[in-house]
Amino acid sequence: MNTNEENIPQEETPAEEIKEETPTAEETPAAEPTAEEKLTAELEAAKKELAGEKDKYLRLLAEYDNYRKRSARERDNIYADVKADTLVKLLPVFDNLERALKQETADEAYRKGVEMTMNQFLEAMKTLGVTPIDTAGQTFDPALHNAVMHLEDPERGEKEIVQEFQKGFKMGDRVIRFSMVQVAN
Repeated sequence: MNTNEENIPQEETPAEEIKEETPTAEETPAAEPTAEEKLTAELEAAKKELAGEKDKYLRLLAEYDNYRKRSARERDNIYADVKADTLVKLLPVFDNLERALKQETADEAYRKGVEMTMNQFLEAMKTLGVTPIDTAGQTFDPALHNAVMHLEDPERGEKEIVQEFQKGFKMGDRVIRFSMVQVAN
């Protein structure tokens, strides 16, 4: 069987020209995710968003709590400051009553009235939490005392308070007026 087809020479194609018809990764269309994969991806995205919102909520809650505490602390401090300022303005009344008690008087009723007024004033101060700063026989403490005079006396100890010129007062741990004192050595 010698046919014309056998006699027809077949063209040979070079290897370079032979291409496989397989598409490359760039040419392949992305495989469509299945419904299950879509739901899983949406669930993960929702979890991330929820975690972010929860973090924002917790930060806001902590910030509000700090604000509330800071406001309460400031309110308490303002009250203490106003109370101390008011008491400082009343301390000259104490000083005048103290001077009046030191003066000699022949009128015993007058003296008794001044003593009663002084006791009432001290009781009111005590009720407000104000206490006098003790200086008798104490060592000078710059946190409590204001030294306005110095005395060289070999019989006295180092930084010993010799005399008090003006009484000092504390409200709790806060000094509202320093004691004015004379210090030895």
